[in-house]
Amino acid sequence: MLRGAGMEVVGEARDGEEAVSLAGQLEPELAIMDVKMPKLDGIEAARRIIAERPIPIVLLTAYGQEELVARAVEAGVFGYLVKPFREADLLPAIQTARARHEELVALREEAESLSEALTARKAIERAKGLLMAKEGLSEQDAFARLRKASQVSGRPLKVVAEAVVATFGDG
Repeated sequence: MLRGAGMEVVGEARDGEEAVSLAGQLEPELAIMDVKMPKLDGIEAARRIIAERPIPIVLLTAYGQEELVARAVEAGVFGYLVKPFREADLLPAIQTARARHEELVALREEAESLSEALTARKAIERAKGLLMAKEGLSEQDAFARLRKASQVSGRPLKVVAEAVVATFGDG
């Protein structure tokens, strides 16, 4: 079905442990797994794959039990299909899983960027406060001094601010 839809199948696993191993070796763009697999069930295999390298995963099962669906969602699975299914069901599930995964990746990157910006802002504010206290500068002059040191040294403002904090400390 997948090949017929123009997709490349890079690996097939006989059990959950092999699925985890193959996902690590082959680095697929997407995984489709059955919930009921020997050695390691598909939900636990999905959890381990996602922990190692987040990818969109679609789970297939003959069971629509709420507990299984809840476990799959908790594991980070992006799609869930109950058997029997048709190609008309599988391809949209794959597209949706990929889209949701891309959204999550973008949100994580944005959160990381905002976290870095907040960390930089805190360092700059702390450095400004120290310059104001130690050098008797206004807030505007303290910031101007940090900015000029950044320009002269060619270092990011955050790095200069951290150096000021390290020099003057919290004393």
